[in-house]
Amino acid sequence: MNTLRVIRKLLTALLCLAAWTVTSVTAQTLPDKSADQTLGVITCASSLCHGSVAPWAGSNVNQNEYVVWSRLDKHARAYSVLLNEKSKRITAKLSLPQPANQSKICLDCHAHNPVNSASEHHVSDGVACEACHGASERWIKTHTAPDADHAQNIANGMYPSDQPVARAKLCLGCHFGNTDKYVSHRIMAAGHPRLSFEMETFTNLQPAHFTVDADYVKRKGAVDGVKIWATGQALAVATQMEVLMDPKRGHDGAFPELTLFDCHACHHPMTDARWKPHTSFGGNLGPGLVRLNDSSMLMLQLILRQAAPASADSFKQAVAQLNQAVAGQGDMAGAVAALKAQAQAAATTIGAKGLSNEQLRLMALSLVDDGIAGGYADYAGAEQATMALGSVVNTMNQLGQVKSVAALNAGLANLRAGLKNDEAYKVPEFAARLSAFRTLVATPLSAGSTNR
Repeated sequence: MNTLRVIRKLLTALLCLAAWTVTSVTAQTLPDKSADQTLGVITCASSLCHGSVAPWAGSNVNQNEYVVWSRLDKHARAYSVLLNEKSKRITAKLSLPQPANQSKICLDCHAHNPVNSASEHHVSDGVACEACHGASERWIKTHTAPDADHAQNIANGMYPSDQPVARAKLCLGCHFGNTDKYVSHRIMAAGHPRLSFEMETFTNLQPAHFTVDADYVKRKGAVDGVKIWATGQALAVATQMEVLMDPKRGHDGAFPELTLFDCHACHHPMTDARWKPHTSFGGNLGPGLVRLNDSSMLMLQLILRQAAPASADSFKQAVAQLNQAVAGQGDMAGAVAALKAQAQAAATTIGAKGLSNEQLRLMALSLVDDGIAGGYADYAGAEQATMALGSVVNTMNQLGQVKSVAALNAGLANLRAGLKNDEAYKVPEFAARLSAFRTLVATPLSAGSTNR
């Protein structure tokens, strides 16, 4: 009995620790909301700091980070987009009182628009250094000290963008939205592009201004692409739930916020009767009901099958209950709260637990097989699955588990070709492309599985 009591206490402590971890990280103040003062890119741009044209030899930091960002990174040009004709048309259609480059609704994502800044900070610099690394008032001097370490920088206000959960919260803030800033259906109807985001894919598309070497791993830990992908999916689901229930974001007059739903459930001719039973999560909502965009939910369900099998069934049930609630057949607030809690807990589980090499291959197979079975009934699901396959396969390649990189790249290109036109997306055609891709990841691993 004493042993059982000890075990129960230990489990309770672990659950409390997991809950604390989720709460503490997801409650992390984002850089634009920091009380610390943003000092501007001028504090980083010196050739003796991060403005060197070429990397420094013998330095554990490249020192050319500002140059890479300013010359190659699209974040540096995000503000200039607000000056083009398309932005002017969007502003006019929305009847904004100020032009796009002066409107908070635009600047919050197309620039670093902090609540506290020095005169040297300019929103015209775009999504600048402190937008991701945090307002530098307290850490700008100490981070160059000979005895400074990464933990001290974080303690002094640097944002922990190297941590997957914190990075997901940061990136999703603009690339998906949150309760503070959001690209609504009205903004999209005025001409803003549809938002599509997957954290690991988008990370790899950016010009890296850091080098993952032994020193980086020592200071910040190893970089695990699949963990970053999986964490991003978990936090995307949690964020979607927050926005869904937020009175400022989840509703628009008499309507729900339609960007939270599947775009193509409505955006097609009336004569194109597309409805089919949608049973990915065990629920059939019937015709005439607009479905939630469940693309990240599909990904997270697949992730949990490998990373936390005991949680997969309860997650599936939670999504089914949410869908029923959206259809007016259940408690909406309760369903949202339950799914948000599961998604946040999944982020912690994924962050603490690695995947074996064999689990990676099985995850790639699951991504393919779910689609072959018709699981990606919506374009958004197929889009997320394709980006996910790229992330998983890339990690497999880094671990030496890929026989032919060229064949896999060609296979991924074939999948992307089926997604070029969202309005022309056909489930059977995409399933056929997945069938052709399956043989590239179906071969068992030659090396033994190891936890990472």
